[in-house]
Amino acid sequence: MKKIILFLSLILFIIPTTFAQNALTAEDAVIIALKYNYDILVSRNIASIDSVNNTPGNAGMLPNFSITGSESFSPANNVNQKLSDGTLVTLSNTKSNSLNASVGLNWTLFDGGKMFVTKRKLNEIQALGEIQFRDRVLQTVSDVILAYYDVVRQKQELTSINEVITYNLERVKISQTSYDAGLSPKTNFLQAKIDLNVYQENAINQQSIIIAAKRTLNQFLGRNADISFEVQDSIPINDLLDKNELVHELDSSNTSILAYKKQVDVSKLSLKEMNTLLFPRLNFNADYGLFQTNSPESVPLKNRTIGPSIGGTISIPIYQSGNAVRQIKTAKIQLLSDEYNLESIRLQVNQQLQNALTQFENQLRLLRIEKDNAILAKENLEISIQRLRFGQTTSLEVSLAEGSFVDSLTRLINFEYNLKVAETKLKQLLSRL
Repeated sequence: MKKIILFLSLILFIIPTTFAQNALTAEDAVIIALKYNYDILVSRNIASIDSVNNTPGNAGMLPNFSITGSESFSPANNVNQKLSDGTLVTLSNTKSNSLNASVGLNWTLFDGGKMFVTKRKLNEIQALGEIQFRDRVLQTVSDVILAYYDVVRQKQELTSINEVITYNLERVKISQTSYDAGLSPKTNFLQAKIDLNVYQENAINQQSIIIAAKRTLNQFLGRNADISFEVQDSIPINDLLDKNELVHELDSSNTSILAYKKQVDVSKLSLKEMNTLLFPRLNFNADYGLFQTNSPESVPLKNRTIGPSIGGTISIPIYQSGNAVRQIKTAKIQLLSDEYNLESIRLQVNQQLQNALTQFENQLRLLRIEKDNAILAKENLEISIQRLRFGQTTSLEVSLAEGSFVDSLTRLINFEYNLKVAETKLKQLLSRL
């Protein structure tokens, strides 16, 4: 007896510990996704590229410094030269080699202010990339939350089916006892068994649905699809702020609106960049070089030039085949399109907010009604079972009561999940996830 008690104690200790190890909260799921989700990882890299590109050098503000060198050798040249004093030099199969080396600096001193506009544009592009990264994170977090609570929903559905199976087992037992005593026809017993088998089939199918839902969540978490875990048993619903406050906050917090705002800023700077094509361009260059040619059998035998050189170039656009004007017009049209897109996304996001608010409010009202229905349906089923036990009703009435109870629980679960969907959408729109 002591061994049995010890064994049972170990079982009771191990089962909760194992469950705790495999338990996964919604917050844990979000943390894992932020670290391992591949969409987030790719989006983070894209944002990093924008940051890497945002340098003064990429904007054209810094000089270019280079070292160049070359050497060539000619093994067999025919030389025909006539010097200023009338001397003729004719040589065959002469050898020569030349050497060039230089250190050069090229620096754009003035380009109509384009380099400064480009640097500001790179700043805005980097900021746009960060907003787009935040938008990707919010979308992934939303996907993870909904996938997590879909698992919870499917497990609740299985729990409701198992609860009806418990009632159905009692119904089968009552029907069989009544049939064996000759108090009811065999059809009542057979129908009870048929209904029981159907609910057991539903339970098996529901287990497959739960497995598929868990695999979907694991995919969002960037891990193996068959990693086992357990979820919490309920779907919590959080209160929302005042509707007017949510609408007022939308324009300053929604990532889609912020991204289009930033795109308008980028397009404005692109237009300024194009305008600089109409201004002169001034470049400064300097180098220190060596040039040497050796021709042992020719005149002169050696020619060497070594030393620094400094200069500059100025380019004044007079006529560019209309390319500068064309690019300016294109930039203006693009800016106008981006402004249209901004107003369009404002309307779309506002509509999404209104739809999410309506869904949240409606689902909340439906949930309150269905909670009462679930209580009534359960009481109705229990009364029907008691009436069947005393032979005061038929198996058909109990079957209808069971179906009504299952339907009510299913609606209740779906209303809770839909409420969480609306809440998550609202938080995503307001960047609160």
